[in-house]
Order: sequence, then C-alpha cells, then structure tokens
Amino acid sequence: MKPKLLVARPIFQSVIDALTPSFEVTSNQADTPWTPASWKQALENQDGALTTGSDPINAGVLGAKPRLKMAANMAVGFNNFDVPTMTSLGVLASNTPDVLTETTADFGFALLMATARRMTESEHYLRAGQWKQWRYDMFAGAEVHGSTMGILGMGRIGQAIAKRGALGFGMNVIYHNRSKLDAVTEVACKARYVDKETLLTTCDHLVLVLPYSAESHHAIGAKEIAKMKPTATLVNIARGGIVDDVALAVALQNKQIAAAGLDVYEGEPSVHPGLLTVPNVVLTPHIASSTVKTRLAMAQLAADNLIAFFKTGRALTPLNQVAAR
Repeated sequence: MKPKLLVARPIFQSVIDALTPSFEVTSNQADTPWTPASWKQALENQDGALTTGSDPINAGVLGAKPRLKMAANMAVGFNNFDVPTMTSLGVLASNTPDVLTETTADFGFALLMATARRMTESEHYLRAGQWKQWRYDMFAGAEVHGSTMGILGMGRIGQAIAKRGALGFGMNVIYHNRSKLDAVTEVACKARYVDKETLLTTCDHLVLVLPYSAESHHAIGAKEIAKMKPTATLVNIARGGIVDDVALAVALQNKQIAAAGLDVYEGEPSVHPGLLTVPNVVLTPHIASSTVKTRLAMAQLAADNLIAFFKTGRALTPLNQVAAR
C-alpha cells in the first residue's frame, strides 16, 4: 500500500505525475484556502506533505502522535516549520536550497536597481499623464555603480548578490553575518566583513538576505533605520518580519531613507497600509524565485526529497534528523 501524500498548494502537473507512482496523492490544485482547522484535519491522515512557506507544520497541527512522517518545503526558507517540535515528534523536514540561488540573486539585484533609480515611482508618474517636459532633476535617483552595498546575511544568495555588485557594477561590498566568511569566499565575493552598526551607517544600499528566526525578528526597525544615510535604500528579499514594516513606512514617509524595495512582508499576503501610500517604495508579491525553470526545480526537489525518504529513509536536503518509525 502506497503512503499517503498531501500536496498543499498547486504545483506543476509534471511533478504530481512524478509523485503518483510512489504515493497516494491528494493535491490541492484548485488552491482552496486552508483554515487552521481544515489544515490540521487535512494532515491527520497523511504520511507526507509537500508544503510551501505559507503552510505551518508545528505542534498545533501535528498533535501529540502524528501520522505524518515528513514535510518537504518548496522553499529555501522554513520559518513555517517548527523544526525542534518536528524533530521531537519524529517528523523529518526538508527544504530546497541551491536551486533558487542565482534566480533570487538576479531578482534581488533587479529590485535594488529599481529602488535606487526610482523606476516604480517614475512609471506611475508617466502612466498618470504627468510627464509634460524633461527636467534635469526629474526622478534623479541614487548611483549604483561604484557605490557601497551592504549585505545583511551572507549565505548562498547573499554571496551571489555580492558577486553581481562587485564584479558587475564595481561596488564596494561590505557584509555582516552571524559568522565571518572564510578568506577564500570573501575574496571570491570581493566582500569585507564589518559589524552591524558599520554596515548600517556606511552602506548606500542595504540588502537583507538573512533567514527569519526569533533572533532576526525586526532586525531592521526604527533604531536601525535611524542609523542609515538619508540617501540610502533598503531592499528586503529575505522574509517578512525581519523588517518592522510599520517603522519602515514611517521612515519612508518622513524620508529618513531615500527608498525601499520589498518582496516580502509581515503577515503577507497582507501589506501594511502605510507602505501602499508612500511613493518611494517598490513592492513585489514574494516573487524573487519566480521563473518557470527555478520554480519547477524547487517543486521537483521537494518531490525528490519525499520520494527518497519514503524509499530509503533518507532525504536529499534534510533540515533535521529523526529516527525511523
């Protein structure tokens, strides 16, 4: 008898087809919204789950003795997983690292460019029919080439963004991370380690690429924004909750910093109303990894993790280790 698998959100049909020989698949291809109660009920009789970042796996949905043996997240981030609780209950967790690094870095740099050069603001101006004549200072933005980029969080994606800035745009790259990179990696990225305060006060463009955790919650709030240059920009492609969106909206309104580019938000898909009313912000709906090739690779890796685990007892990219049951 095949193990039961719940696919929580719509994914590529080819991935569903790849899962079908190994599992009895229940797939939410209609993208029916889950309530907390319906999500808990849906998981109760499943051996495995293929989830996205919006699907929580925690004590509240697992209960004391879950049937669930594995949850594969179709994302590199996994703040929707309570990994310690999953481990204690014998539920394996996996994510999808590496396959989205370059695409996400491309998008992060594109968002930096759009933010620095006021692309969204100027497009709205043009679409509203306000462009009547050329002016020397019309939507004059911040320089990117040769400027200083600060990166908070220097994992795979942070390193990829650093290389784009240093090698492609001659940027001076500084970074802060929980731990300093080894010398070889620093040279490859042309990046220099600094403390967090130096990062904030020095950079012209701050890019956030750190994972979300209790420790990184509101890593950028009113106090941190106040240390930044009034000409600086802030880009968040990491996770909602790393930035205090309320404080950022106030700072943008008061022009404490020049602009922000955001792909992630606290409580998404809701966006703080203050961010919707200020002109000096570029907003995108959590699409940094969204190319067809990359999203397919993410879905396939999540599926491959499930197939490998239920066949061999080992996942390809596990986040924890659990005893077989």
